[in-house]
Amino acid sequence: MRYEQQLKEKKQNVSRLLKPFFNKTLEVFDSPSAHYRARAEFRIWHEGDRCDYAMGNISKDGAINIEECPKVIYPIEKRMWKLLDKINASTTVLKNRLFAVEFLATTTDECLITLLYHRKLDDTWSEEAKRLESELNCKVMGRSRKQKVILSDEFVTERLEIDGKTFTYVQYESGFTQPNPTVNVKMIEWAISQAKTVGKGDFLEAYCGLGNFTLPLSHYFDKVLATEISKNSINAALENCALNNVENITFARLSAEEMTEALRGERAFNRLRHIDLESYNFSTVLVDPPRAGLDDSSTELIMTIDNIIYISCNPETLARDLETLTTTHKVVEAAIYDQFPHTSHTESGVFLQKKKK
Repeated sequence: MRYEQQLKEKKQNVSRLLKPFFNKTLEVFDSPSAHYRARAEFRIWHEGDRCDYAMGNISKDGAINIEECPKVIYPIEKRMWKLLDKINASTTVLKNRLFAVEFLATTTDECLITLLYHRKLDDTWSEEAKRLESELNCKVMGRSRKQKVILSDEFVTERLEIDGKTFTYVQYESGFTQPNPTVNVKMIEWAISQAKTVGKGDFLEAYCGLGNFTLPLSHYFDKVLATEISKNSINAALENCALNNVENITFARLSAEEMTEALRGERAFNRLRHIDLESYNFSTVLVDPPRAGLDDSSTELIMTIDNIIYISCNPETLARDLETLTTTHKVVEAAIYDQFPHTSHTESGVFLQKKKK
């Protein structure tokens, strides 16, 4: 199916799901149809003395070798085949019990390659992997059971131009990052355009990750409280705050459910002892939940806030949650973002404002 037709069908599907709540035309943010994915993982298939990138076949009794991968961005593509050649030209040091390779890259040509093994890694492996770093102009890590070998860094540094400003993000190998940087920028700028219509008050964000939305949106509010359950993501978010000289964000390591309990005063958390929750006057909240959507208590909490930006990776659960949210709010803008071309997966977003009494 041609890419334009794929996008048309995705728009029709989301429009159908949102029709009970939104009768205007969806904004559509497309993707490059190739070279758009900034992280990827490949299984390694061993056949005799040779290694290849591979996928399991449909009958589950063998593998299909991967000979091209046009979905990855150029910083990955230009290295992945050279890496395979280096592995195959190596003695057994690099290839012995290697079972997967992960790539994390940036639009500015940084690339982190993680080699995953079913064996313990030693100094001989480190010496050969260090040569790979120089030959491929990248960072290399090794992982095996209960072992992580960092030769230089375990992160890449991405720089994105968002709404006329440059933002710097440290992205760690083990953390979540948006996979499609081009569409990610479009998605953040759409959220900013909604925030600009509010232009006041404090901002609450759940599922903030490494601060992907938080940092750009912080410029349009007085104070920001952002929550995330992953300790590694919180540490990355704090680092990114410092890199971007942003001082009005407070990050808290809380799940969405814990955030709700804390803001309702139902439970005290030692992690929040330095935060005066009573000092916040939230005008806007952004949620970007997992595929399961919002839990009931989080839904009830955000319904108390005038403006809601809801970013969804599952339009089915978004439509389900809107049945409740639209009892107090109305959807004033909606969009889809094609993070994953050539798949049925669709990211979408809605902006809701509280109904006037």
